[in-house]
Amino acid sequence: MNCKNCNNKLKATQKYCDECGAKIIQNRLKPQVLVAQVNEQFLCVDNKFLRTFIHLFTKPEMVIVSYIDGTRKKYIDVLQYFAIALTLAGIQLFIMSTFFKESLDFQSGFVDGLNSSTAQKDNPFKGIDTESFSKFQSVIYILIVPFYALGTWFTYYLLNERVYNFTEHIVINLYYNAQVIILTAVFGTLFAIIGVEYYIVSLILFVPTFLYLFYILKRVFKDTFWAAFLRFLIASFIAMTSMFIIGIVITLIFIIFSI
Repeated sequence: MNCKNCNNKLKATQKYCDECGAKIIQNRLKPQVLVAQVNEQFLCVDNKFLRTFIHLFTKPEMVIVSYIDGTRKKYIDVLQYFAIALTLAGIQLFIMSTFFKESLDFQSGFVDGLNSSTAQKDNPFKGIDTESFSKFQSVIYILIVPFYALGTWFTYYLLNERVYNFTEHIVINLYYNAQVIILTAVFGTLFAIIGVEYYIVSLILFVPTFLYLFYILKRVFKDTFWAAFLRFLIASFIAMTSMFIIGIVITLIFIIFSI
């Protein structure tokens, strides 16, 4: 018998492949098998998703550094975790756009006064197409990860603290962004139910989720408080600046080709 994942030769008594670590599946795929897998991954008390979610708050270095060092079974794989986060964000958007559409209306509520101001011609909030942001939400989430990774990697590169390469910084920021997306999706949906606009929720969550990156960097790189905070500020500046520059370049290219 060979492993169906890596084709490694297996013994009849083996339950896991000693080459790739995959579980040996001998039974045919049936409804009860799918139910058991969903229960194991997401529903049981000691499941991987819940463990990964909690430990990314309590001991993020265990989740992230373990994955980078090659331990891939205790926690959910970084790409799978990010995919789950995007799925939850998609479910949140569906629920809000279907049942709580008013919570996505950027033209109401807290910006109502801005849109009704006398200086309508100079009002930067007038006519904002938030539907476009909603449509490309997942794409935006994916695109910002490399910028965050560039920020953290280049910061530690400049300071000659090259513990991890760029790809490993991608892993750090994938876990970070996935956790932020999950929090935003959960709280966005809960607050929509009680009538709070999504953009207000985003503003409320912005500071704590932004500082969460500082917390992750401090724990992963084992820096002192002020050393980690300095690196966090530099990394954030690099990430935001690079996003701003790329945004300007794309806008200019769009303007040039649309003339």
